[in-house]
Amino acid sequence: MKKLIPQFGEARLQSRGDAFTTLARSIVGQQISVKAAQSVWDRFAAAAGGLSTRLSPGAVLKLDAPVLRGAGLSARKTEYLADLARHFEAGTVHVKLWQQMDDEAIIEELVAIRGIGRWTAEMFLIFHLMRPNVLPVDDLGLIKGISQNYFSGEPVSRAEAREVGEAWAPFRSVATWYIWRSLDPLPVDY
Repeated sequence: MKKLIPQFGEARLQSRGDAFTTLARSIVGQQISVKAAQSVWDRFAAAAGGLSTRLSPGAVLKLDAPVLRGAGLSARKTEYLADLARHFEAGTVHVKLWQQMDDEAIIEELVAIRGIGRWTAEMFLIFHLMRPNVLPVDDLGLIKGISQNYFSGEPVSRAEAREVGEAWAPFRSVATWYIWRSLDPLPVDY
């Protein structure tokens, strides 16, 4: 960290968007390139009336599957976005309580939504809720960065990554961000 922080000292993590839009973007972007994800997102958001305003769960629920498919979404992602919208509409995610909830409780709420796994929930904690102490050991970039910066490029297990991450507490999210920057100096927004 002593070597990495001065290289990227001016850049900062920044939250953007509302919770629903952030999670919807993460679903749209799963398993496709950043460029393709932006193209699909733009068509999806336009169909939902969300290009100039926040994307609303109600607007997503009003869209039928053919419209969503026409925006470039797979059948599975269409189901995931509908489930996300239903959870927000029904209030089964406690957005207003998240600031008081611990990370694991939020992760538990989010992984109950189809299409959101632990990694996505952890990215949400880091990039949206700005939680300072998240160590996403399932993140391939983090593992690769720890390997390169701490183990001379030798493969690293999740247990070894956790051990390295212990020294970063209570700012594991920040350290993770610097590790990512060591691999790619351009930050990714979620």
